[in-house]
Amino acid sequence: MKVTVDQDRCVGSGQCVLTAEAVFDQRDEDGIVVLLNATPPAELAAEVRHAAEMCPAAAITVEE
Repeated sequence: MKVTVDQDRCVGSGQCVLTAEAVFDQRDEDGIVVLLNATPPAELAAEVRHAAEMCPAAAITVEE
């Protein structure tokens, strides 16, 4: 699994952080997503997929 984020599309809702905090964080100054792990382990796959689905700006891409 490979994860990418588009910081230009991110609206800072934080749904990704709430769903997969080991993979996503937010910048303190504006809440924009920060990718902590572009290749998360298999045990986090379901959380990462859910975070991508929950993103209101569709700023997260997951490649299997």
